[in-house]
Amino acid sequence: MTERQVPDESRAQEAAATAIDPMPDVRRHALWEDALALPTGAFLMSWGIVLLQAIGGIAGGVTGVAILLNYATGWRLGVLLFVLNIPFYFLAARRMGWVFTLKTLVAVTLISLGTGLHHLFIDVEHISPMYAAIFAGLAIGTGMLILFRHGASAGGFGILAAYAQDRWNWRAGYVQGALDLVVVACSLALVEPFILLCSVVGAVVLNMVLAINHRPGRYYG
Repeated sequence: MTERQVPDESRAQEAAATAIDPMPDVRRHALWEDALALPTGAFLMSWGIVLLQAIGGIAGGVTGVAILLNYATGWRLGVLLFVLNIPFYFLAARRMGWVFTLKTLVAVTLISLGTGLHHLFIDVEHISPMYAAIFAGLAIGTGMLILFRHGASAGGFGILAAYAQDRWNWRAGYVQGALDLVVVACSLALVEPFILLCSVVGAVVLNMVLAINHRPGRYYG
């Protein structure tokens, strides 16, 4: 092999790699795209929450806390969702900035409104609990994915976990998992075992949607 052949082969390999996986044209979403995406994500998430509520199911995070309080007190779910997320906006502003915080505020407000408005258009009386939980997992996961990709979130424990990691060096995944376990433990007194099992299956589906579709480097924009 001559000295000229080595760089020639290297250039050929680089050219082949570029042809297979070209550099992406990274562009931010336009304002009008965010304006459409936030209501879309909020719609899907609120519909999934309504399905869980219809079967007496439970979710993780602050949403799960709101659902449990709704079962225990009868207070409106949308109001509980909005109020419980208020403290997390301050953490979001400190860690992620005001743009992210404002988008999250809009998303949570729309989700809270949606949980009350869906009942005006559809009445969910007879539905398989397992089907409802799986569909809810798909809807909530897809809604969260849309919000993430447009620089927002649904608030809740995710922000607290990220803050705890930055402030005290606690692993965010462990913090999130511990908080979710507390919610599940509290639900044992209010949720039937089979419905709880369905809710867990729905949560697995939700996390699969995020794990498969939300990875750094796979999405640009």
